[in-house]
Amino acid sequence: MRIFRAVVRPWAAPVRKHCGRLFPAMRWFNTVQGGAIDYALHPKLLAKAQSLRAERDKLSKSLTDDGYDPAKALEQSRLDRVASNLARYEQFLPTLDDLHKLSVSEDPEALELRQDVLEEIEDIKQQLHDITIRIKNALISTHPFASYPCILEFRPGIGGTEAAIFAKDLMNMYVSYCTLKKWRYSILNVNEISGADGITEGILSIDESGAYERFRFEGGVHRVQRIPATESKGRVHTSAAAIVVLPQLDGGNEDSSDVERSFAPGEVRIDIMRARGAGGQHVNTTESAVRLTHIPTGITVSMQDSRSQHKNKAKAYMILRARLAEKEHAEKVANERQSRSSQVTSTDRSDKVRTYNYSQNRVTDHRCGFTMYDLDGCMDGTSLQTLLDKVAEWAQEEEVKNLENVE
Repeated sequence: MRIFRAVVRPWAAPVRKHCGRLFPAMRWFNTVQGGAIDYALHPKLLAKAQSLRAERDKLSKSLTDDGYDPAKALEQSRLDRVASNLARYEQFLPTLDDLHKLSVSEDPEALELRQDVLEEIEDIKQQLHDITIRIKNALISTHPFASYPCILEFRPGIGGTEAAIFAKDLMNMYVSYCTLKKWRYSILNVNEISGADGITEGILSIDESGAYERFRFEGGVHRVQRIPATESKGRVHTSAAAIVVLPQLDGGNEDSSDVERSFAPGEVRIDIMRARGAGGQHVNTTESAVRLTHIPTGITVSMQDSRSQHKNKAKAYMILRARLAEKEHAEKVANERQSRSSQVTSTDRSDKVRTYNYSQNRVTDHRCGFTMYDLDGCMDGTSLQTLLDKVAEWAQEEEVKNLENVE
């Protein structure tokens, strides 16, 4: 190693300097990308951050001239974070460039300080990396339903009875997670199948603020690979269940009068009928089940969970509003993406999102590529947070790519 240093070190700086002259792009990569540490803001992200800083300055002047306004003050506070991080980013870049020049200088005094300079460069690169992450987070627009509670709907897919059992397993997984977090939740509706521990539909309401943001990427097709209890030959079967994540717009209010007023007369058809399934004489004789049909879209919601027609009607309206809100938001996002000349990967795709392989004790999320070998911990809710965090990181990266591709 000593011989290597003695021979190579004297030539290292001239080679770097020569390559920097011949290949400017390579020099830019070395000085800005920093190898493993990516700290340079994309030019479009930098321009957006600078425009937000200018917007902050105008807003600050408006507050001074026109007087205090709570909404403007809150927005200014958000923009202040962008401006302060951008100022630090712009402050560090010239310093880093000066240190880099010093690190390749052949001046005898610079050679003596080279090791200290290189350590300082790495330290600044790390600080810049942290600053860029904060700037990117501030540039990503907040989802309009991020602060809302949410509703999770579970339905079996391919796989027959095993798919119905897996749909119930998934619902129990999120119930366990909420229990561990001490989050308020309620099961709005469950349609069980006879002769097996499965469901044809399950609706779970998670009544904590911000629950939609936590679970909004859980929607899609979840696949399971395991040996069913009814399998006599020990063969692994593949089944699937679908999850739909909806915002809970009325906070779980069971008074239907408010949500009814949000629809125009004749927009929703209400059918009252007798409840079906197990439940004794009451289920078969009392007209407590409610079915709502939103005529413009054809969306229908049926609810028979409660013995009270009034409560079933309130729950059905809550779910109908949630489905309509999610549909409208999805259409808005799709229209925005179609208007771009460069299309990017969607963060809302509804194809297979995750695989649960019981024989390998493995859970793999196919969007972010993360694999976790703790299936039991995932299903009982103890390790689910790790998976949610990895998917959230992936989604954030996709949002940043979206910003970089906007023209």
